[in-house]
Amino acid sequence: MIIKDKDFNLIKIYDLICYYFDELRYYCERFSNNNSPCFTDQEVMTIYLFGVQYQEYTKINQIHKFACDYLSDWFPNLGSYQAFCNRLNRLGGAFTRLSELLLEDTQPNDCIIDQCLLDSMPIITCSGKRKGKVANEVTNKGYCSTKGVYYYGMKLHMLGIRRQDALPFPEQVLFTPASVNDIVVYKERWSEMRNRTFFGDKIYMHNEFNQQVKNQYNSEMLTPIKAIKGMPLIIKQRIKAADDLYNRAVSKIRQPIEAMFSWLIEKTDIQRASKVRSTKGLMVHAFGKLTATFLNYVLNP
Repeated sequence: MIIKDKDFNLIKIYDLICYYFDELRYYCERFSNNNSPCFTDQEVMTIYLFGVQYQEYTKINQIHKFACDYLSDWFPNLGSYQAFCNRLNRLGGAFTRLSELLLEDTQPNDCIIDQCLLDSMPIITCSGKRKGKVANEVTNKGYCSTKGVYYYGMKLHMLGIRRQDALPFPEQVLFTPASVNDIVVYKERWSEMRNRTFFGDKIYMHNEFNQQVKNQYNSEMLTPIKAIKGMPLIIKQRIKAADDLYNRAVSKIRQPIEAMFSWLIEKTDIQRASKVRSTKGLMVHAFGKLTATFLNYVLNP
């Protein structure tokens, strides 16, 4: 049998999932004593990740149709679209753990360990003009300053390790309800990391707290300089050139994490979750698509 590129990539994903599955099995929901179904959880995850990563499909119905049309020799027990969705929605925990394992095991050699980039982006379930009714236990109403809109959904927070002339390596990724402020996540989760230089946007500017972190943990937060209200015009003009130069330097270092988010959105359409109808579906949408992009660090180093 001649193995084509499509088949080779499919095998690589399946083998990777099987490699980790001794641990992933404890994160799969199983509501019956049938712990050995004909259509396995490994196959469900393989089809989904292959559809997102290599076919660039962003909707589950597209992935299922492609599998029916072109992968039936590999997955003869695939079943209906409804059954596939039901099985997939039980694997949110497995995708979450797999994304963590991939990050733990595949850090590139060119990472600049002591330099980190921080940013966030919205995962939108519906417009802020409407009442959010999906996954209310993990979503709420927030504001996206980049888009200038209110929305219901979650927020993806990323701590990326800087790499020279490359996208950052996502050391940690967190999801919070949309209303959670970026500075709150930094204070609670990342401010106690030692000997780091963090690069963030203006929302992370908190002089008193950042000085405390520097004194206690030898870690520094660098952000663009905010204009000070009430500052005399003559002083603004005097320091403008230096501030502009500093802001450009910080923004240039931060640019790769913004490119990382743009790549995530273009590759997986992760930002749009309006078709999700449950909390389990939202977890698969978020962590499943993250896992598909993280496969690049393993399969395409």
